[in-house]
Amino acid sequence: MKKIQVLGPGCAKCKKLAEHAEQAAKELGIDYELEKITDLTQIMNFGVVMTPGLVVDGVVKSSGKVPSVEEIKKLLS
Repeated sequence: MKKIQVLGPGCAKCKKLAEHAEQAAKELGIDYELEKITDLTQIMNFGVVMTPGLVVDGVVKSSGKVPSVEEIKKLLS
């Protein structure tokens, strides 16, 4: 099971990233757990200074932008 984490304060971009990540995981047919992290201390612990951030299995894959569903599929593979 993949652990997908969306880092951000809950802004529109953060919500869009969560939607894209969920859609990508569903299209790939993988088991996943989606967690939204809004606590700034936790976000900074990942080394992310620009939100939204995308973390897959503990590794930061993207920050400061909203990747497309297709881009996220590549990051999840």
